[in-house]
Amino acid sequence: MTRTTTKTKSTERKNSKPTIKAAAPRSAKSPRRSNQAAPKMSNVVVAPVRQVTKRDHLASMLVRDEGATLDQMIAATSWLPHTTRAALTGLRKAGYAIDSDKIDGVRTYRAVAPK
Repeated sequence: MTRTTTKTKSTERKNSKPTIKAAAPRSAKSPRRSNQAAPKMSNVVVAPVRQVTKRDHLASMLVRDEGATLDQMIAATSWLPHTTRAALTGLRKAGYAIDSDKIDGVRTYRAVAPK
């Protein structure tokens, strides 16, 4: 006795290949790459441009002669107080010598940049 099986709709779905959609044609407004190669510049060294970060701004505030208070640093970076203090710890680990003075109840932080 031979057993025959019939395909059901559920098995047809499992065994069928996925359909691949064709890419949409480019519009006239979309930019296209040029086939021309960029001109080669020999002996030109281009330094990568680095944006000034909030941490860099914080370090520049601390290195000033008058230093910076916590409120000034918070206003400049728009960070919360605990984040600003954590950034000070990060600067310490990076080699900045950070010192603080408390005058009239206001703590002022100053730093010396690493050499």
